[in-house]
Amino acid sequence: MRFVAVKSVEQQACLSWHRLRQGFSEERTALINRLRGLLGEFGVWRGRSAAVFTRALPTLEHDEALPLLMRRLMAEARPHLARLDEAIAGCEVEIKNHVKGNAAAQCMTAITGVGPLTAAAVLATVTDAPTSRTGASLPRGRGVVPRQDSSGGKTRLGRITKRGDSYLRGLLTQGARSALQAALDKEPPLRTRLQCWIVQLHARVGYTRPWWPSPTNTRG
Repeated sequence: MRFVAVKSVEQQACLSWHRLRQGFSEERTALINRLRGLLGEFGVWRGRSAAVFTRALPTLEHDEALPLLMRRLMAEARPHLARLDEAIAGCEVEIKNHVKGNAAAQCMTAITGVGPLTAAAVLATVTDAPTSRTGASLPRGRGVVPRQDSSGGKTRLGRITKRGDSYLRGLLTQGARSALQAALDKEPPLRTRLQCWIVQLHARVGYTRPWWPSPTNTRG
């Protein structure tokens, strides 16, 4: 029988900052989407990027093509959005300061695509690492392994299950995408061996498709 390790008080405290940051981030996304939808009712569109939309808010406050009530709405929403940005940044500062002197976090940040935020999330979330027999148990418990549909001695692997901690999985996915973009931005002579492998993998299977063979993806 396998038992689940209990988080320490320090782990739970650090994870609370992650949950607070996640809540602020979701609230910020909801506010931006709500404002974008309201402006769309008047035929005004300011890009899909949150950064582009935020930079356009001061201009929208004085855009005479919008009704006065909408301009006042933009003026009311902009400081609230700025407060959410400050709250998210404050949470990230607290999280990074917490793991600044942690040796395990420093080792993890040496991995391509893993920053202080992801390293702190792993340390606060993963409790079964010391008792794991293999490295495969970490992704299996976080929902980043393919779904199995095997029978009769024949192995069939499908798409990733997306079970487990969605927050940690999201950070790992963002880190992988950042590593891919960094590899693509470099010229071939300047790429490391790992970056060359990343570029070759991207050329073979694409940006979002899984690399393992499955009924819908037979390329290996």
